[in-house]
Amino acid sequence: MTEQNCLVANDWICGEYLRSRSHELADAVVQHIWITVVSVVIGLLVAFPLALLARRGRHFAGPVLGLTTVLYTVPSLAMFSLLLPLFGLSAALVVTGLVLYSLTILVRNILAGLEAVPQEAREAAKGMGYGPARLLWEVELPLALPALMAGLRIATVSTVALTTVGSLVGKGGLGNLIEDALPSFFKAQVLTASVLCVLLAVAADLVLLGVQRLLTPWTRIPGHAAPAAEAG
Repeated sequence: MTEQNCLVANDWICGEYLRSRSHELADAVVQHIWITVVSVVIGLLVAFPLALLARRGRHFAGPVLGLTTVLYTVPSLAMFSLLLPLFGLSAALVVTGLVLYSLTILVRNILAGLEAVPQEAREAAKGMGYGPARLLWEVELPLALPALMAGLRIATVSTVALTTVGSLVGKGGLGNLIEDALPSFFKAQVLTASVLCVLLAVAADLVLLGVQRLLTPWTRIPGHAAPAAEAG
């Protein structure tokens, strides 16, 4: 079977498909990345103040963690149906749904990171005249970065996978290709889009891991504490 007629034969691996549909594949990848990045960034911006609110005490932590957990359990079809009257069939619908799904992971990891900051580091910073805002940005956040970045990595990989569900409204990136190929069971398209989705998730995780290592160099040195902790 030659490469040229692998489309006719409906083979799983088909070089002709990659060449003839390269532009379509590139557009789907770009849309997938755009939706993922926007969703994770907005999710992080929403999760951070929620985590700060949750750590103020049990009266706040219970509702915040409970609400984000409930949102995560809502099936994607139901979630999009509930959001449809507000956003219509648009990318905003998909992004909003993905943001809501990311909150439980991001809020819990940010909160865990902040709560793991040694009390002695806080006391030392306060003794040096640090106010609440400076304490948060210069002491607590640097020490919480490993947990925060771990949550960001999980949320990003999860969002890469969930973005495909956006194909329900035609805004699913690579998920659009998978959905379009299923009725006729176009094997090459299903496999290519699926593999690209997996590669995007792996690439995103590796990039964020690299960023984490750059931002937290002390974690690579056994027994070496963070600079912020050492300052105390």
